[in-house]
Amino acid sequence: METRRILLRSLAVAVVIASVFWTTTAHEKYKQCCRAVATAEVTDPIINIRLQQESSSCVRAVIIETERGEFCCDPKQQWVLKKVKQFFKINS
Repeated sequence: METRRILLRSLAVAVVIASVFWTTTAHEKYKQCCRAVATAEVTDPIINIRLQQESSSCVRAVIIETERGEFCCDPKQQWVLKKVKQFFKINS
């Protein structure tokens, strides 16, 4: 009987931990979208570039990743188009 109680408690703790982990990671993914874009030029070396499509809470953006972090950039800016072309020319 005692073993059964310990097993049920362990299972309950595992379920709570799993639900907290799932909620936390889902929230982080939601926060990672760009809700606004910057127009200032990124001058750091670029590690990666990706496009974010517009959705209910996210704006259309080019996400430029550098060693300092990720920057949400306006895809209509000339300097962004130039950086994207340069990046893919070098990395293709």
